[in-house]
Amino acid sequence: MGVRAKVVNGIERILGPERADAAREVDIRVRRRIIAALDVEARGKARGASARGAGRRGSLSREQLIEALGHATPEGLGAGSILPAGLHWASPDPYADYAKSASTRHSLLSGLHKRLKPRTYIEIGVNQGASLTLSRTRSIGVDPAYRITKPLHCDLVTYLETSDAFFARPDAFQHFNGVPVDLAFIDGMHLAEYALRDFMNMEKHVAPGGVVVLDDVLPRNDLEAYRVRRTQAWAGDVFKVHAVLQQYRPDLTLLPLNTQPTGSYMILGTDPSSTVLDEAYESLVPYLTSKDPQKVDVEWLERRDSVDPAVLLRSDVWDEVVRLRNAGAERDAFTDLWKALTT
Repeated sequence: MGVRAKVVNGIERILGPERADAAREVDIRVRRRIIAALDVEARGKARGASARGAGRRGSLSREQLIEALGHATPEGLGAGSILPAGLHWASPDPYADYAKSASTRHSLLSGLHKRLKPRTYIEIGVNQGASLTLSRTRSIGVDPAYRITKPLHCDLVTYLETSDAFFARPDAFQHFNGVPVDLAFIDGMHLAEYALRDFMNMEKHVAPGGVVVLDDVLPRNDLEAYRVRRTQAWAGDVFKVHAVLQQYRPDLTLLPLNTQPTGSYMILGTDPSSTVLDEAYESLVPYLTSKDPQKVDVEWLERRDSVDPAVLLRSDVWDEVVRLRNAGAERDAFTDLWKALTT
């Protein structure tokens, strides 16, 4: 666990979630001022980088470092992976100008656990277990290389395998004992085709009134959206999922959420019987797997249509969602509630 993560967790324990969120907002503003003052793109050099990863010794310019990382690291390189000897992450491009938020994916998930009171929770991409610490219900965690280092407080089953392998299991959701998924968090491979497949597979098991959240959908610049990771903070090209769902699944309610650092995405109104994406998937692969460089629309970078998670979580809609779900309501009963969250 990094020093910064330890400090943040300690602050939240001492101050509580609301005061900790306010402190994070101040921290974000200060760090952005520092980044602007440094003007990292104008300086354009990655000082002290050894060229061993590129096959020679010496100093690499930032552009050369980005190219070397593209040759030396695979698509979907995860946050816990080790770089080839002699390379380090490139300095980031300047971030787009977007409305700042003190919410993180963990404060969003914490709020959803409190408001939605899920009977079942599943996450794809466990890593060290930070998200799982928020669950107090029957839970499933899936990750081919998790290394849980945090105390957990839920009825948990983990699967040390890829999400594709997990969903192929005939007994994948046996731990839920017939109860469908009330809350799902997808934070696995940062590649569009994987994220879309995870959603397609997950949707078949989501309850009426269930909520699916994707992470890393709002990159702050084009470089963060590359399929091959170049920077410390990294979203990958998961942002492409939005265009697919917008075109092929107009029946869904789609909410980009302004969480730090790289955004989250809520999907509501799921339909386990839908086969639209299954039928379209092969034709979508060329778009989903288009090679770097990636180009993200400026409207998406600036998060113009994103929702403030704190405002979303305060809505009275969640009380009614829980009431209807516990009463056994069908999917159509939630339609007006999902629409209310978009206004």
